[in-house]
Amino acid sequence: MEKGILIQVNGESRETAAGTTVAELLSQLGLNSGRLAIELNLRILPKTKWQETRVAEGDRLEIVQFVGGG
Repeated sequence: MEKGILIQVNGESRETAAGTTVAELLSQLGLNSGRLAIELNLRILPKTKWQETRVAEGDRLEIVQFVGGG
C-alpha cells in the first residue's frame, strides 16, 4: 500500500496516495477536466502538464471550474 500524503485543495486538507498525478487527483475528486484551471503552489499549471505532474506533501492546489451561462 502506498503511503498517504497531505495536500491542500481549495483551502481544505486532503489525503491522497504518494505519486498521485494532478490528472488522477481530478478523477478522485470527480471533476471533469474540460473546463478547469489549476494553480499549483501559486503557479498556473498548464493542462498539458496535468498527466505528468505529481503532487507532493504540502502542495497547495486551487482548482477553478468555469461555468457557462447567460
